[in-house]
Amino acid sequence: MIAPRKIKFEAKKKRNENYEFRIFLKGNADARELDEQFHRLHKELFAGYDCSRCRNCCKMYCGSIPEEDLARDAEYLGLTKEQLIEKYLADSDGENRYQTKHTPCDFLDEDGNCRLGDCRPESCKKYPYTDQPDRWGSLYSVLDVIEVCPVAFEIYERLKKEHGWRYRH
Repeated sequence: MIAPRKIKFEAKKKRNENYEFRIFLKGNADARELDEQFHRLHKELFAGYDCSRCRNCCKMYCGSIPEEDLARDAEYLGLTKEQLIEKYLADSDGENRYQTKHTPCDFLDEDGNCRLGDCRPESCKKYPYTDQPDRWGSLYSVLDVIEVCPVAFEIYERLKKEHGWRYRH
């Protein structure tokens, strides 16, 4: 598996190839079967992967907290809702979500853990979404994810092999 610090560089080298593979999948893959492949590979590869040693997702993106989670998260951190917003969050994005003020995410600890623990948002828990349904319908977003997450990158590389696909530039 590619080292987290090298993922963006390696993925950029394969950007055209990955885009071509996405086109191939859109035209040839069965949506249900593709979901099963993504889910199987996700389960297999994440079983042996320690995300706290990478955290590229936390380093490259702001966190996004739904408004309905603010009171729970504030209590977990020993803050009031107003203190949580003032200390860590920017204004609401208009969709009842607050973004963290900074990148890397303001809740990322130096040891690679999240200050919110199990209270972290569902969007964080589900990242890189490779085990979520309808991967066929969201293959374009997968191209962004494989530039951040080494496991997602590896899943995409293994899918190329499973489909017997070769890049012809």
